[in-house]
Amino acid sequence: MLSKYYIYYKRLFKLALPLVFTQAGQMIVHLVDNAMIGQYGTEELAASSFANSVFMLSMIFGIGIFIGITPIIGQALGKNNDTIIAGIIKNGIVLSLILSVTLFLFSYSISFFLKHMQQPVEVYQLSTPYYRLLAYSLIPLLIFMLFKQVGEGLGNTIVAMIATIATNIINIVLNWILIFGKLGFQEYGLDGAGYATLISRIFLPILIIAGFKLSPKINHYLKLLPGIRPSWKGIKNIITLGLPISGQMLVEMSSFSLSAIMMGWISGIALAAHQVALGLASFTFMIANGIAMATTIRVSHQLGQKDFKSMEKVSLSAVHLVLGYMFLCGVGFMIFRFQLPRLFSPDPLVIKQAASLLILAALFQIFDGLQVVSLGILRGFSDVKVPMAMATVAYLLIGLPASYIFAFPLNLGPDGIWMGFLAGLASAGIMFAFRIRKMIASVNQK
Repeated sequence: MLSKYYIYYKRLFKLALPLVFTQAGQMIVHLVDNAMIGQYGTEELAASSFANSVFMLSMIFGIGIFIGITPIIGQALGKNNDTIIAGIIKNGIVLSLILSVTLFLFSYSISFFLKHMQQPVEVYQLSTPYYRLLAYSLIPLLIFMLFKQVGEGLGNTIVAMIATIATNIINIVLNWILIFGKLGFQEYGLDGAGYATLISRIFLPILIIAGFKLSPKINHYLKLLPGIRPSWKGIKNIITLGLPISGQMLVEMSSFSLSAIMMGWISGIALAAHQVALGLASFTFMIANGIAMATTIRVSHQLGQKDFKSMEKVSLSAVHLVLGYMFLCGVGFMIFRFQLPRLFSPDPLVIKQAASLLILAALFQIFDGLQVVSLGILRGFSDVKVPMAMATVAYLLIGLPASYIFAFPLNLGPDGIWMGFLAGLASAGIMFAFRIRKMIASVNQK
């Protein structure tokens, strides 16, 4: 039965592979950051967890807006209209400049309120300067994200992968130098990781634009840009599609960020263990997310060509790949739950708590995979408003309250917070899957 999907597995995997490397590369740097910071000190690891949890809200909001460009370009590509595609790119550039500066100013202002979030004194004192460095890095990161999504909409996922890998190497080397004070540099500790992140992210837009200049297909559209005026209607169209995507991602990330704050209410050890376990779970998620992003591209192309039969098979083949992969990851977490945390912290209390959290991570891997690939399919349809509402219910009305109830009234501590994760992800995955069935049925009736 699955043999009829073989050609779709192959095509999807070929398109997804650079995306997977890009996503995995980003998470590898995050894991290396955690490992280096964790070796430097448990308090620094806890402060990193807190700062990143707050910063991710602004970052995810901006990234979500630009994800909306991919299906817009994908469907335009299916119609072979170069002028429309160039216009979308021009509008995206203008939007990226406005949005990146606005979100930087917002993120930086948040740094003055970190001390009021009821964290241990040593955590917010260490996290504040680090958080501000992350805020500066938001400007080049979001400009890169615009061009990354443009490339994906045009079916080019290689350039972003190369740019990501190159900057990852820069980041890791700078981490080693600046965190620990190597090669004659001052020992900056956690701030060193912040400087490394900022410097490496500055290279991201430089490298991806240079790579696109060397790509005849994409450079063709770039050459059309000087003759095209930005359209506020076109910018509004990007925002209209991107805002619900951003909202969906934001409510999901908000539940995780608020959960990290709750971890800080328990102890610094709990917060550090949370950072370790979440970093590992995020790594497996990002690879699944790479497949989901490729699915958005393939579904949008088939939709633009009105090939609904192939679109349905692409969708199902993506679900098969992601669920199979996430099942294997869950098994790996169960088997190596004590060995993996040792890569990030020598503290036996952190290792013990992280191992307990990884058991729960193993359980929610399937639902995490189901929800991310389902969203990839729905974005290919440009169906974003209903999934945002579903995400709000799943994460903020089910998952987050469940985390609080399990952790505090039921006294299950850090494990209880992650039980809430499981409840939220399961609810989201099931609701998104039903939405896909409805969308596929509706296009087949046309």
